[in-house]
Amino acid sequence: MSRIVIFIIRKSDEGMGFVTGVAVGMALGVGLLHMAKRLKPVQSGNEKFEQRLRHKNGLSKGPKVVAIGGGTGLSTLLRGLKLYTSNITAVVTVADDGGSSGMLRQDLGILPPGDIRNCILALADVEPIMEQLLQYRFKEGSLKGQNLGNLLIAAMVDIADGFVNAIKEVSSVLAVTGRVLPVSLENVHLVAKLEDGTVIHGESRIPEEQVKKNSPIKEVSMDNPECRALPEVIEAIEDADVVVLGPGSLYTSIIPNLIVKEVAEAIRRSRAVKIYVCNVMTQPGETTGYSVVDHVKALIKHGGGNIIDVVLVNRSDFPDELLKKYRQEGASPVDCSDIHKLKEMGIEYVQADLSDFSSGLIRHHPQKLAYEIIKIAEAAVKN
Repeated sequence: MSRIVIFIIRKSDEGMGFVTGVAVGMALGVGLLHMAKRLKPVQSGNEKFEQRLRHKNGLSKGPKVVAIGGGTGLSTLLRGLKLYTSNITAVVTVADDGGSSGMLRQDLGILPPGDIRNCILALADVEPIMEQLLQYRFKEGSLKGQNLGNLLIAAMVDIADGFVNAIKEVSSVLAVTGRVLPVSLENVHLVAKLEDGTVIHGESRIPEEQVKKNSPIKEVSMDNPECRALPEVIEAIEDADVVVLGPGSLYTSIIPNLIVKEVAEAIRRSRAVKIYVCNVMTQPGETTGYSVVDHVKALIKHGGGNIIDVVLVNRSDFPDELLKKYRQEGASPVDCSDIHKLKEMGIEYVQADLSDFSSGLIRHHPQKLAYEIIKIAEAAVKN
């Protein structure tokens, strides 16, 4: 049986020695475990391995999809997309400054690894126990609040000499389908301006402060307006068959990518079909009371025109108990009553059953969502 050995290096003078030791040990353990997992079917030559190989070869013929966002929404989409194509590029926001990512960002000066980690795991080919391990969050001690997968990436940044190289190495170990890229390598922070003139600094503070002020978000920007995109991101967008925005938090996951210099311009230049996946529910602190058109207008305000061709909208009915729970927390289904106005804006829309309630939450269903996106892409090719 393969074992994962976590080496603990505790240095009294260097608090991060402990963190780095855990992550390095984890990286070695993951590598050994994955090597054993990959070699076994090759050596036995079993039929399941051959079937998987044929399946992967088929996926390589799928459309080139660039998925842009962050948070839970992007990783949900990726879990579905990898069933249809291996030509996936996930472009992830680097504005996160809360939780484990925020701590590592402050202590080590690295880009936030949390959303990157979630996307890597969504595209990975690993056993469930390995995903559980990499999602593990310490509950006590000096590592309380830290996520083990984030520590792995943090250590790999040092080992692999850079954030992009670290992502590539971890992705290779975990047999990731496609690739995951940060939208930028610059250390930037999100700034929100409310309708009442209040300015909020920091992505993690925006929802809470917006609720306190009870004033809608007017616009968001980066503290460095000249922040430039990773060149590979621009190349992927220009070469894509499909560009997908969302699902995810409108102002703190999706728009932060659009306001990075060159990203919106690249989307406009791209010949890809451009799809926005509208959220199923509104989000307190960001989009309270928003309709589908309100979401689209916010994207166009920050990214400019011609960044959306089609809006994908949920039309599921929701269980009453779940709706009651969400409404108690200030969320409600996104209003679709104005959806016809999209055509007046030169934008098409598709409504479909996209919801998943299996977790006790209202979320997009990965496979349903990916299926509709691939359908839209295929229809665009035929036209």
